[in-house]
Amino acid sequence: MNCKLLLFLSAFLTLSATSFAGRILDSVGFENVNGKKIVLHKADPKDNYFSIGRRYNVAPNLIIQYNNNAVIKIGDIIKVPTNQSVLQTAAGAIQQQQKKAAAQQAPVTQVPAAQPPTAQKTLSATITPTNAPMVTEYKVSAGETLYSIAKRFGSTVEDITDFNKLTSNNLIPGQILKIRMNVSAPEPVVVPPAPVAKRESTATVPSQDSINAGKFASGKFGLFEKTEKGVATWIEDTNIDPTKKLVLHRTAAIGTIIKITNPMSNRTTYAKVVGRINDNELTKDVILVMTKNVAESIGALDKRIHVNITYASPTNE
Repeated sequence: MNCKLLLFLSAFLTLSATSFAGRILDSVGFENVNGKKIVLHKADPKDNYFSIGRRYNVAPNLIIQYNNNAVIKIGDIIKVPTNQSVLQTAAGAIQQQQKKAAAQQAPVTQVPAAQPPTAQKTLSATITPTNAPMVTEYKVSAGETLYSIAKRFGSTVEDITDFNKLTSNNLIPGQILKIRMNVSAPEPVVVPPAPVAKRESTATVPSQDSINAGKFASGKFGLFEKTEKGVATWIEDTNIDPTKKLVLHRTAAIGTIIKITNPMSNRTTYAKVVGRINDNELTKDVILVMTKNVAESIGALDKRIHVNITYASPTNE
C-alpha cells in the first residue's frame, strides 16, 4: 500500500504544477527546485520587489538575488524562493482529497500517508550546514558603485575587490561581479576619548540622518551631495502603510533618505528609498515615485509634479 501511495504521489507532482498555484496569492504556478517550492509570480503595473516580498512574506533581498536584480516589467514572471517543501504540499493535498472522498463513500480502513523511514533518512542526509559565506553573481547597473553594492549584500568594498581581483574601483554597466554575502567587516579600532581638560576641538560628527539629508560638506565622510530636478509621480497602494514616507529612485541606494521639495508650494519633506523604479506607462520619464503620504506632505495637486531632490551618494558623478 505504501508503494502505491508513493507512486501516486510521484505522478501527482509531475502532472500538477499549476493545481497548487491558486492557493498562492496572484501566482501562476510554481517550480520544484531541490525539493523547495519556487512561486512563479506574474508582474502587474504596480509590482516591485518590495511589494512582491510583502505579498508572499519573503525578504525582498532574497527575491532580488534569485532574479539577478532584473528590472521588473509588466507580464514578467518573477521567481519567489520559499522555504516550503513541495513534497509536504503535495502530500497535504492528497490527504485532503482522500478525506473528501471518504466522506462521500462508505467508511473504509485508511492507511496513514506516513513517509517511509528510508525516505526520511534520504531527505535529511541532503542537508549539510555550512558557515561559509554564500556567493552570488551580480550584474552592475548604471550609476552603481562598489560601496552601494557592498552595502546591499552585507559585504565590504575590500572583499569584493579582492574576490574579483579588481585593479580599480571603476565599474562598467553590465559587468558581472561575484559577491560573498554577509561577510563580517573587520572590528573597528576603538579610540579612547581624549580627557575633557585637553579637548581643543569642538567639531562634531554629523548624525546618519544629517548625512543622508545632505547636511554635510561635499566629499566629507566619503559622501557627496547630489541634487536632481525632474518630474515625480505618486501611487496609492493598500499594501503600504499610509503613515510611512517611502519612495522609489533609479540609482540611490536602498535606505537613503531623500530631501524632496515642491517648487510650486515651497514645501519640503524627507522620505526613505525602498526600491528601484520599474519603467511603465505611469513611471515614464520620472525621477521619483512617491507614496501618497509624501505627495500630500509637499502639497502635490496633480498626479505628476515637478520636484527638486537632494540626497547623499558615495560618488560625485
